[in-house]
Amino acid sequence: MPRTMSEKPQSAPWRNFYGRRKGHNLKPSQERYLAEDLAALAPGPVGWEVNPERRPLDLAALFGQRDVWLEIGFGGGEHLIHQALRNPDVGIIGAEPYINGVAMLLGKVRAAGCGNLRIHPGDARDLFDVLEAGSISRAFLLYPDPWPKARHHRRRFVTPEHLEPLARCLRPGAILRVATDIPDYVRQTLGEVPRAGFDWLAEGPQDWRLPWDDWVPTRYERKALREGRVPHYLTFRRR
Repeated sequence: MPRTMSEKPQSAPWRNFYGRRKGHNLKPSQERYLAEDLAALAPGPVGWEVNPERRPLDLAALFGQRDVWLEIGFGGGEHLIHQALRNPDVGIIGAEPYINGVAMLLGKVRAAGCGNLRIHPGDARDLFDVLEAGSISRAFLLYPDPWPKARHHRRRFVTPEHLEPLARCLRPGAILRVATDIPDYVRQTLGEVPRAGFDWLAEGPQDWRLPWDDWVPTRYERKALREGRVPHYLTFRRR
């Protein structure tokens, strides 16, 4: 039974959401970006409150016949905007529930002028509900929330609750990239992601120690390096 928007905004009522949706007060320019630009860049009706019937997104209407990529939790949007500019022949959807990060990305979109991306300001699981099976050809999970306490590990993205619907959305042969600086997150990723239907593509240590050729450092990676943590770059292929 659907609930009202006020009970659980921007998320499905049958799901728990952990993490922040808003931080410090937005700058006036960021408030303006949200008011003027976000609606036009939304991928369409996604959240349960605007799409209670969970109608699939029409990716062909959004991007034509382009391959579609997905970034899960784009933070401040550095990597997302980099990939959109580097790959104009690809459509990219970014999902991010933290509204400050969404506002930051909107400012970058204005400056760059790229037209091949769409922004979902909410939980990526709501996107999984409305993406057709096999419709995504590449996905990125970059420096996700590590939830370091053991009792919170079930909140991590690399659990069946998230990985199984993600795997359904990815076409066979699709690439999933995961970057993290947390050793225990690496351990859990290498255990859970293959069980969800992926093969780890590493053949030697350099394959997880060195960033991808088209990588751009994010603010989270720069912070990790300043604090002495070691990034890991894990590449998987959907079976």
